[in-house]
Amino acid sequence: MDIFQNNYVRIILSSLIVYLFVIVAIRLFGKKELSQLSVIDLVFVLLISNSVQNAMVGSDSTLLGGLVAACTLFIVNYIFKKFIFRFPKFSKLIQGESVLLIYNGKLNRANIAKSILTMNEIKEAIREHGVSSIGDVDLAILEVDGNISVLSNNFKNRSMKKRKPKQGISQRQG
Repeated sequence: MDIFQNNYVRIILSSLIVYLFVIVAIRLFGKKELSQLSVIDLVFVLLISNSVQNAMVGSDSTLLGGLVAACTLFIVNYIFKKFIFRFPKFSKLIQGESVLLIYNGKLNRANIAKSILTMNEIKEAIREHGVSSIGDVDLAILEVDGNISVLSNNFKNRSMKKRKPKQGISQRQG
């Protein structure tokens, strides 16, 4: 019996390929997408997951077929995390690097453009960290997970908050 004729082996291989494809696509389209899901982004993620479902399980809509696909994704994700932890170069390849956005109150416009961030998003992020203006920011960094870290008040006030879209100005945690 050919190993690729086995439906569950096909599900495992298809799930692995879809997983790798989604990682590469997210990496190519930017880390901003990771933490800042707008309505458009949420719809996009839902549609992507729906569009690749059939590619992973094919016509096998059984419970076991779904569990095989889910197990494959969990295992591959676990292995990726181990590789990212153990091999810094692999981590950089998969996750990218932090990007300097503001230093000593000065915008790094090239990095902001490269990160595809608008000025409104930058201003919103610094307000969420309790800083009123860009000039008061000592350091702002777009982290590899898509969050923006902000240091202010001569690097004494540090904050990193998970950004949630379309919320009002949040109170700074003390």
